[in-house]
Amino acid sequence: MRTRDPERKRRQLLEGALAEFAEHGIGGARVDRIATRAGVSAGLVYSFYEGKEGLFEAVYDSIVEQTVSRIPLDADNLPEYAGRLYDAGLEHPAVMRFVAWYTLERGDAEPNVRPSVTKSMAEKVTAIEDAQRRGVVTDQRSAAELLALVLAIANMWQRHGEDVRGLVQEPERRRVIVDAVRQLVTPSR
Repeated sequence: MRTRDPERKRRQLLEGALAEFAEHGIGGARVDRIATRAGVSAGLVYSFYEGKEGLFEAVYDSIVEQTVSRIPLDADNLPEYAGRLYDAGLEHPAVMRFVAWYTLERGDAEPNVRPSVTKSMAEKVTAIEDAQRRGVVTDQRSAAELLALVLAIANMWQRHGEDVRGLVQEPERRRVIVDAVRQLVTPSR
C-alpha cells in the first residue's frame, strides 16, 4: 500500500531541481528532466510550485535556509566561519553552481529582495557589531563591510576558473581563507 508523503515529494523535487538548475540554469532547465531526476511526474511540479520559475526560487530559498541553519555565524571566530563556508562549498559543488546561475540570471536585472536573505544578513551584521563593541573584531570597517568581505573571501575559490584556483593548491586554500579573514578582522592592538 502506497502512502502519500507530500513533504518527501517536495524534497525530491527540490533535489532534482537543484541538480538540473546547477547544470543548466533556469533558461536551459526543463521541467520534464527535473521530474525525472526527482522520480515524480512533471505535473507534480505545478502542484507544488508556480512552474519552473517558482521552483527556481524555492531552491534558492531552501539553500539559504540550509546554509543559515548548518553554518551559523560565530562573530567571535569569523575566520573559522569563513573556513566552514569554504568547506560547505567543496562538499556541495552543485549548490555553488546553482548560486552562480542564480546570480547570473537574477543578478541586477530586477529587484530581487529575498526576505530570508535580508533577515539572515541583518542578524549577522548585528552579531558582528556586538563583537566589535566587545573588542573581539576590528572596528576599522563597518560590520556590513566585514561581512561582505568575509563572504567573498570564503567563496573566492568556487567563483573562479582553474586559472585562479591553480594559484593556490587545494590543500592550502582553506588555510589561506582562514588566515586572510583573521588578518581582516583582528583588532589592531
